[in-house]
Amino acid sequence: MKLPSSSATNLHKPELKHFLKTQDYTRKDLEGILELMSLLKEARKANAVPQLFKGKSVAMIFEQPSTRTRVSFETAATILGGHGLFLSPKDIHLGAKESLADTGRVLSRMCDVILARVDDHKTVAGLAEHATVPVINGLCDWLHPTQMMADLFTMMEHLPEGKKMDDLTVAFVGDATNVCSDLMFCCTKFGMHFKHIGPKKYQAPQLWQDIAKENCEIYGGRLTVTDDTNEVEGCDIIVADSFYWFGQEAEKEERLATFIPNYVVTEEMMAKAGENAMFMHCLPANDQRECTREVMDGPRSVIFDEAENRLTAQMALLVYLTHKHIEVPTEETLAFHQDRIETFLSRF
Repeated sequence: MKLPSSSATNLHKPELKHFLKTQDYTRKDLEGILELMSLLKEARKANAVPQLFKGKSVAMIFEQPSTRTRVSFETAATILGGHGLFLSPKDIHLGAKESLADTGRVLSRMCDVILARVDDHKTVAGLAEHATVPVINGLCDWLHPTQMMADLFTMMEHLPEGKKMDDLTVAFVGDATNVCSDLMFCCTKFGMHFKHIGPKKYQAPQLWQDIAKENCEIYGGRLTVTDDTNEVEGCDIIVADSFYWFGQEAEKEERLATFIPNYVVTEEMMAKAGENAMFMHCLPANDQRECTREVMDGPRSVIFDEAENRLTAQMALLVYLTHKHIEVPTEETLAFHQDRIETFLSRF
C-alpha cells in the first residue's frame, strides 16, 4: 500500500513568529496584542470565546516551578478549544539525552506552540532556532515577556483619569530582576518615565539601560536609575519583586540585609508616591519582605487583576502567533476524510 507523501511540518508556515523578547516587537505590534487581549477578555466575560485554538496543542516546558504561567497557559489553551501538555525536566530529555535542536524539531511535529519557562535564555532561544512552530518565552534569567503583556494591559485598565500610557511614571523598587528588565524595556517603549530604584550593587546593568535609552530616543520615554527611594514621589505605579530568586539562595542573607527595610514597599512609601498611586507585583510575593501585606491587600493594589490578566495575555498570544497558520477544512474535506476512515473501519 502506498501512503501519501506528507509531513506534519507542512502545516507550519515559514513566516512564523516567536515571542522571546518584547524588544523583538514594535510598540504598534504590542498595542495590537493588547487590543486582542481586550477582545478576548470581553468574550470570556460573556462565556463566548471563539475556538481559535481548536484541535491544537501547546507543549509547556518548565525547568522552574510555576503557578500563574502554567495555569494561565493550560487554561487559555482549553478555553480556546485546544490543549496544554505540562513537561517537566524529568519528563523529557531537554538538553541532556536529547539536544535542544532535536527537542524543538520533535515537539514541532506534534504540537502547534512551544512554551518554555527556563533557567537560561539560551535554552528558549535554542528551541526557537530549530522549531518550526512558534516558541514563547514563559520566563528566563533575563526576561519575562508574557508577564509584561499582563502588566501593560493592567496599566491600561487602571489608567489614572485624564492620563494616557505615555503620561505614566512607573517605579520599580528592588533588585534588577527579569521583571525589572522587561518592564524597563516595555515602559520606555510605551513612552513612559521608568525608574529603577534600588541599591547600587543591584541596579540595572548598563546593557539594560542602553536598550531602554534607545527606546526612549524612538518613543519618547525617560529612564532614571537611582538608589534614592524619595524618587517614588509623584509616581503613578510602584512595582515590586522578590529580593532573591532561584540560584541566589547563597546570597539570601546578604540581599535581605541590603534591601530591608529601605526598599520594602510600605504604606508610607505608597503615600509618598501619591494618593492615586497603584501597586503591582508579578507574584508570588514574600509579604513583609519586598512589600507589606497591608500594601498587597490595600485599595490601591491591582496585583490580582494583574494575575488574572496573565490568562488574558496567554489567550491572545496563542491566537496571535497561530492564527495565520490555521487551515480551516471545508465541509467537503471533512466529509471526505470521515467517509474514508469510516469505510475502512467498517471492515473490522
